[in-house]
Amino acid sequence: MNAQTHKSRPPVSDVSPWVGLVGLVTLLACIVFARGWPEICEMMGWANERGRLSGPNAALATMVLTGLAMAAWSLLVEKVHRNTSTGIDWSRRRSVSEVVDISITKLAGLWATWFIIGAFYMLGRWYWEGNYLFAMQVIGWAVVPMFVLSVPYMIWIDRVMVNPKDHCWHFGAMLVGREAWDGEQVKKHWRAWIIKGFFSAFMIGILPPGFAAVVEANGADIVHDPVRLGVTLFELLFVIDVQIGTVGYLLTLRPLDAHIRSGNPFFAGWVAALLCYPPFVYGIMGNGGVIQYEYNTADWAFWFAGNAPMLYLWAALLVFLTGIYAWATVAFGIRFSNLTYRGVITNGPYRYTRHPAYLSKNAFWWFCYMPFLVTSDSLTDAIRNTVFLACVSGIYYWRARTEEAHLLAEDEKYRAYYDWMEENGVITSRLSRFFRAANPRKPDAAPQPAE
Repeated sequence: MNAQTHKSRPPVSDVSPWVGLVGLVTLLACIVFARGWPEICEMMGWANERGRLSGPNAALATMVLTGLAMAAWSLLVEKVHRNTSTGIDWSRRRSVSEVVDISITKLAGLWATWFIIGAFYMLGRWYWEGNYLFAMQVIGWAVVPMFVLSVPYMIWIDRVMVNPKDHCWHFGAMLVGREAWDGEQVKKHWRAWIIKGFFSAFMIGILPPGFAAVVEANGADIVHDPVRLGVTLFELLFVIDVQIGTVGYLLTLRPLDAHIRSGNPFFAGWVAALLCYPPFVYGIMGNGGVIQYEYNTADWAFWFAGNAPMLYLWAALLVFLTGIYAWATVAFGIRFSNLTYRGVITNGPYRYTRHPAYLSKNAFWWFCYMPFLVTSDSLTDAIRNTVFLACVSGIYYWRARTEEAHLLAEDEKYRAYYDWMEENGVITSRLSRFFRAANPRKPDAAPQPAE
């Protein structure tokens, strides 16, 4: 019985579902508070010239509160700071004199890293327009506190780390030239910080628009309109994804056991991922991009206009797919980020497929835009749009395979999870059997992307 039970379950997840649930409840409470602010002011007799709290700072404050709630739960309830995977031994506290030289070297590496990332922000024109402007403002506000707080934090954490000479120390040692340093560790340091610097700015930048749309949505106007109802629910679910995802990029702290163990070492993985985000996505999938699939197209609301039952049905399908996408982010708790290994997630939607976010996102695009239907009645447009959306889906498949290769090389637990999913995953096992049947001469093997 025990053996059978073991086979019927995936390996235990490194993140409990409660972390993400706490974040989700906190986030929804903040949205309710922001929407109800005028009523609260009226009840308390306060003047209110702002209306609902839908501004960029409200979106940022919501993300901060969501992160604090998840961090508090992780520390106070789950006590993740005691995990051996943190690399911390709280029972051994070195004196400040023992670690000060190490800490200074690490601070040199950390500050130089921040300076280089800041220089990249200054050079990148796209960081000074559109949504990125808010991200640059937030990072500008945070610069001085980050530099000041990094000093006591570094000394404090070095006193209890099992091996304080981590990736950051090796980069600092390379800069000061006082001690031997390892080039591979320097590469690991930069992989992690490029990921953090690139995606953190993007995520902070997209916090305000979706948050404002959800807070300002008029419930009375959307309840009888399936299109507006569906779009509002899409926006709410994307807000959940963005808010909790941003927390994941920012809270990469060892005491939370949320530090980046490694960044994806495969060049193919970086190419596949970066193609999906600004500024690179604009020339590939964006307006006028090489594989843009929305020429002379319309979405589901156009094709089912006037057919209320189909509009409600299609809205429900798209909300379901978007819900899976948001659930996949919530399952990560405070460990969400692209191109990184930060532990293994085996619960939530990851019990059914190894890549629920990619699968649901791509399915959403196919059902939402239906590229094979075009307003121009042109067969050429229909074929082009269908082929190009298939190319987009192919890029996400490529991303998935490179991520699998990274995690398979890093963690025995992920290898066990990978094998379990091949045989037991509701979606993954069926896809695996289909591909094996389609290509019987080639045994199924772990992905091996080009470096």
